Parts: sequence; structure tokens; C-alpha cells
Amino acid sequence: MNFIEVNGTRLHYRFDGKEGLPVLVLSNSLGTDLSMWDPQIEALTQDFCVLRYDTRGHGASDVPQGPYTIEQLGKDVVGLLDGLGIERAHFAGVSMGGMTGMWLALNTPERLANLALCNTAAYIGPREIWDTRIANVRNGGMEAIAEGVLVRWFQEPFIEQGSAELDKVKKVLLEMSPEGYTAACMAVRDMDQRDTVKHIKVPTLVISGSGDLATPPRDGQYLAEQIQGAHYVELEGAHLSNIEAVEKFTKELLEFLS
Repeated sequence: MNFIEVNGTRLHYRFDGKEGLPVLVLSNSLGTDLSMWDPQIEALTQDFCVLRYDTRGHGASDVPQGPYTIEQLGKDVVGLLDGLGIERAHFAGVSMGGMTGMWLALNTPERLANLALCNTAAYIGPREIWDTRIANVRNGGMEAIAEGVLVRWFQEPFIEQGSAELDKVKKVLLEMSPEGYTAACMAVRDMDQRDTVKHIKVPTLVISGSGDLATPPRDGQYLAEQIQGAHYVELEGAHLSNIEAVEKFTKELLEFLS
């Protein structure tokens, strides 16, 4: 495992692909870790040196005391790039990772070559939903919300048929630090970039899932309408469309980045 100290927090990261290829940073969603991108790695490493990392509070990264903020998560990415000597990279993020990508595009656009905002939104409310989820985790641990989260992450047929990827995602969610999860929930809860995303100038791809309950297509459409020149794609899938619609998701991401 590789670790780097960023903003007082030890982050877990890994590279896949040949050194010297353009760098593509992949950012995980709330409640997952860098392994959520496993279905894309074989295809992406043909053209990119892929840099994945566990967002603070997730996976093997440290779990500093919360609450976290999207600004903090964005600055973690800047620190990661600085620490690894990467001046500019492509960036793709799902859900919370996409929110981090918006912050980067607005505050450090010179560090991004292209931006993919996947199954994400400029704002996810209302606040009460997040407060309830935080309370449930504090009272009952990750088990208290796991089944409800999975139903929002994937459509029913995908859950019913089962898969190794589904089992892996569920395992990561159940084993996650409750403290890290709730601190990251606060970052998502308190984020509102609706009035600023129109200022994003980085070439942008927006991917939505037709059955996404967490960030429905209207959220992705809003981003695509606000960001000048953004390309919008809607896939058959729910919130983790990179896992539920692997081939189409990977195809769209590669075509955009290439």
C-alpha cells in the first residue's frame, strides 16, 4: 500500500498503468473506496496512468475528526497532486467524488485537463435527510443504513441477480468507519455549488443514471446546462453506474477523455 501525508491526513493511493502516460485521477463516492473503480481499470490503463485514492475517512486513509467539507476534500486532491509531482491531470469522480471535482474546476482549473462528473449534483438536500442518516449511523453503526443505501446505489434487478462487484461494494460499506462516513456526510450535506458551477471552464462530461434516486437525471441535466460546452450522457443504471453499467460507462468516459 502507498500512503502520503496531505493536509495533516495520511491518504491511501495507488497507481495503475504505465508511467509517462497522461494521469487520470479517480475519486470515490461516499461510502466506498478506490476499489469501486476496479471495473474500469483494465480499459483505462491502455491510455492513462490511473491514480486512485481513498477520500479521507474512507478505505485505508486516515479518519480525522469531522466534520469534513468539500473544500477540504478538494484541497486533499491538490495536496496529493503536489506531493506526487503531478502538475495537471484528468479527473473523474462519482457522487461525492464529482462534488470534489466541481470544487477543483472552480478553484484550481489549471490543474485539470478534463473533468467527468458522474452521478453527482451541485446540491443534495434537504439537510434533514443527512441529519437523519448521520443519527442512524451514530446509533446503529453502518449496518443501520446498509440495505437502504444499496437500494439507492443499484436498481432492483442488479441487486437480485447478485455479483462479485455487488458483494465487494457492500463489504466495503459495512466495514467503513462510522466516524469517517458521518464526517463525509456532513461535507455533502453542507455543500451547495448551484450558483457557482456555471463558472466552470474545464471541458466537462456529465454522466447520470436513469434510475438514480440519490442524484436523479435532473441533477445531471442541471450541471450540463450550467457548464458551458458540457456533454451530457444518461445511462441505464442507478447511482453507481460505473458498476451497474460498466461497458457503457467506460466507453463514454474513454471517448470523452480521448
